[in-house]
Amino acid sequence: MKKLFGTDGIRGIANSEPITAETAFKIGRAGAFHLKDKINAKILIGRDTRISGDMLESALIAGICSVGVNVLRGGVLPTPAVAYLNRIYDVDCGIVISASHNPYDNNGIKFIGKEGFKYSDEEEENIERIFFDNQLHKNLPKGKNIGCVENIDNAQNKYIDFIKSTIPSYVNLNGIKIIIDCANGALYKIAPQVFSEMGANIISMNDKPNGVNINLMCGATNTSSLQKEVLKNAAKIGFAYDGDADRLIAVDEKGHIVDGDQIMAVCALNLLKKNKLTNNLVITTLMSNMGLDKAIEAAGGRVCRTKIGDRYVYEKMREKNAILGGEQSGHLIFLRHGTTGDGLLSSLQLLQVIIEEEKTLSDLADVIKKYPQILMNFKVKCKRSFFENVNITKMIKVSEEKLGGNGRVFIRASGTEPLIRVLLEGEEKEKIVSIAKRFKEVVEKENFNF
Repeated sequence: MKKLFGTDGIRGIANSEPITAETAFKIGRAGAFHLKDKINAKILIGRDTRISGDMLESALIAGICSVGVNVLRGGVLPTPAVAYLNRIYDVDCGIVISASHNPYDNNGIKFIGKEGFKYSDEEEENIERIFFDNQLHKNLPKGKNIGCVENIDNAQNKYIDFIKSTIPSYVNLNGIKIIIDCANGALYKIAPQVFSEMGANIISMNDKPNGVNINLMCGATNTSSLQKEVLKNAAKIGFAYDGDADRLIAVDEKGHIVDGDQIMAVCALNLLKKNKLTNNLVITTLMSNMGLDKAIEAAGGRVCRTKIGDRYVYEKMREKNAILGGEQSGHLIFLRHGTTGDGLLSSLQLLQVIIEEEKTLSDLADVIKKYPQILMNFKVKCKRSFFENVNITKMIKVSEEKLGGNGRVFIRASGTEPLIRVLLEGEEKEKIVSIAKRFKEVVEKENFNF
């Protein structure tokens, strides 16, 4: 079982374990040593706009260079940009310093392989084995064999050129009014430039990062201000990203949220019409709404579910030869173009469908009739005790019986926070509200946060 890595890299409060300069230095060493069999190995590093990024980047670079591996420093880059640039610069690994949608005082470290896919569980476990090996500091390279650092000055422009190439030339954005919420994160320069160069009439929000305002009351996890701006400016669409820009949540012309499930449905149905959805298959996770399955199946497609985490979506897509997958949270993978969730790329794919079908986003999104869902988060000190509790087990069984096959109870431990997440879903909202109330009472009575 992994000790450092969660579902999306290593996460925590910056300057507290495991997100300290000391640990980052050792992680850099371990990650570089993982590549020991590569000749002239190189690692590309990108980061978001958090104030702790400089500290962690410096520590990682020192650790990597101490093992004799060279570093390409990309500066502020979205996670999907690092995945793309890995292939362009032919590096052996990419590292992203980001805590994604989390507050500014958090940070994280995640590894992306040579082909642009996030490291597998096995690769992360190997890095942990090296990390905890006390012999790591012995026999380090000397003299000219110590690693060097090279700054990549045009990394953002290379990514911008790639993004613009992912939709055909007949997709014309000229004059389309778009509101973009950059979350004061890694897309703060890139997104406005892309849409402006493609002719859109844009209003850019939250594009002035100061190190401590990333994701602050904005972005993919807080769209209220974006919704207001879309309505205020009579925009055709709004796009909200998160700190490292691997998520997209859209807002339609009526100011309504369009989440990852709805975006997947819109794009999948368009591809099915054109007979371009490989194997008629969409990959998603256990968190996605049951309404997604119904919409895809009604059009002749299929939905395959996998474990929570965009990395597992990628792995299942490769296994099943699927080209479209993602999560309700807005991680969307268009495998013909990219290898990771990419908020900006997803925005253009969605715009292509809107333009091709000559419909509003609200009309397109209406094809998925979402089942009512309630997601509850319970802070716990011992996750295992939650799952082993007799009263919790009984409550799950009673809840499933009440839903009678027309809904579900899904419980998981967060891989990045000390939380248990409980998802209730069913056709009847009143029924799941009642179940949620009782569930909360049972959990609070057990007092798992002792």
